[in-house]
Order: sequence, then structure tokens, then C-alpha cells
Amino acid sequence: MNPQAVKNVRNRRRKGTVRATIRRTADRPRLSVNRSGKHIYAQVIDDASGRTIASASSVSKAFQSEHSGKNKTETAALVGAEVARRAKDAGVEKVVFDRGGSRYHGRVKALAEAAREGGLTF
Repeated sequence: MNPQAVKNVRNRRRKGTVRATIRRTADRPRLSVNRSGKHIYAQVIDDASGRTIASASSVSKAFQSEHSGKNKTETAALVGAEVARRAKDAGVEKVVFDRGGSRYHGRVKALAEAAREGGLTF
């Protein structure tokens, strides 16, 4: 198996473990984070009804001017603060953090800490 395939298998295994743990707590919405090579995306999802309550990403036009000249970690912090603001506007205070298959460091950690500072409770 080539190195990228091994990495993908490990990522899927981590993702399954994290999701299995999170789905047991259905009383709070899920703050899901997706990290690509260039961008980061965050959504607050109500799994009971299957709808997205709030979302933010570094791809949106509002962030294009804000994150020019910033590195990816600083951009992730901006996305975390924005998703926290939008979730609070929708009436959500407590969430479960779903990091997907990503490890909790770097951009994912910056997003989580910014969301906490924005008023979300994990």
C-alpha cells in the first residue's frame, strides 16, 4: 500500500472513532470541522433533525479580504470566531466538538479555541 493510502486509512479510522463517541451525546449540536490543504470549514449541525444551524469557512467572500496576508492558523481562528458568533445568534451555546479525522493541533486547535472565546461551550 502506498504511503497516501495508509494515511487515508488511518484518517478514516480516527474519524470513525471520534464520530462514534460524539453521536452518543445527541442532546447537543455538533461543531464539525473539515480541513483541506488550503481552507477550513466549520458547521454547527443538529443531528436529530439533520440540518445545519450555523456555518463559516475560509472560502466565503466575507473572509477573502479579511484573511489576506494571514497564515492558515490565523484564518482558522477567524473562522472559529465567526461560527461561534453565528451559532450564538441562532441560540446555540453548548456544542460537541467533532474534529473529524484531524488531530487536535494547529488549525483545528486554533479554530476550537477561537470558538470557545466566542462563547461556545464544548
